[in-house]
Amino acid sequence: MVGALPWQKAASLARAVEEVGFSGMVFTETTQAPWMSLAAAAMATSRLRLSSGVAVAFARSPTVMAQLAWELAGNTAGRFRLGLGSQVRAHVERRYGMPFDPPGPRMRDYVEAVKACFRAFRGEGPLQHHGPYYDLSLLPTDWVPPGHAYGDIKVDVAAVNDWMCRAAGAVADGVHVHPLHSAHYLRERLLPAIGEGARSVGKDPAQVELTVAVFVVAGDTPEQRAPWLERARRQVAFYGSTRNYAFQFDDLGYVGTSAALNQRLKTGDVAGMSAIITDEVLGHFAVVAPWEGLAEVLLERYGGIAQRLVAYLAVEAIEADRSVLARWGEVARGLAAS
Repeated sequence: MVGALPWQKAASLARAVEEVGFSGMVFTETTQAPWMSLAAAAMATSRLRLSSGVAVAFARSPTVMAQLAWELAGNTAGRFRLGLGSQVRAHVERRYGMPFDPPGPRMRDYVEAVKACFRAFRGEGPLQHHGPYYDLSLLPTDWVPPGHAYGDIKVDVAAVNDWMCRAAGAVADGVHVHPLHSAHYLRERLLPAIGEGARSVGKDPAQVELTVAVFVVAGDTPEQRAPWLERARRQVAFYGSTRNYAFQFDDLGYVGTSAALNQRLKTGDVAGMSAIITDEVLGHFAVVAPWEGLAEVLLERYGGIAQRLVAYLAVEAIEADRSVLARWGEVARGLAAS
């Protein structure tokens, strides 16, 4: 998982991770849009799978999003998947100046509109999508993007709550799973909701692929793992302070954790937030293991659930100590071989 990077750095990192055995990179959208970094990474590699993970859907027209994805898919010879997310109301309405409500039904309509664009781009008929939030019916011949052989572009949706998981299950090819998750959440909430959405349209839930971001804390000794353990603890505390994620803790018996985190966040007590996330709590949300055997630990937790695992902290760890790139590559190859 990679955030905002200069183009040259995105390209050099992509080359490096491809060489050591990673299968792909996921580019987030935070302080900059992911498209240029994705293009730089694509130009620097030949095998690496690339995805937006995730691009803010509601900030853009479905047609604009489809055009971007189409161009990336063609120029990467099909190595690109489109990952979309709703973001939160404040950002969509106050940073992008776009409508947000209702996010679940709107996202479902958005994905269907994007896929309608893809069908039109593939020459399967005129552009026709008439949904409750997006209405598309104009695509003159001169405005159809250049054709290519990679038009079956997979569309994934970031989903946390039941209603978004159901929407994703119904219309998306896959789901980006938030890094703040437990094994209980995956099995008892996410997978059932995705299944409900898929079956509502007559689709096999197994067709919906999961890309799961994971807090991986690796190191041969406790001393090597210690800084990344604290980094994961801080990030879990930050995400957990969002009230919409309170159920993640409540389901595990840590009732009131999110409210306590939110209270400390408001007072700027970062240390106090981290202190709430004990080792016991963190164990539900992070994978902590020595390098040797890390792939097996990941497979034990996510085997049969996830099609792709995304190392949330890997880039930070590599930037702190370039020598760990080779160790990450060993884990990636171990997972691929399994």
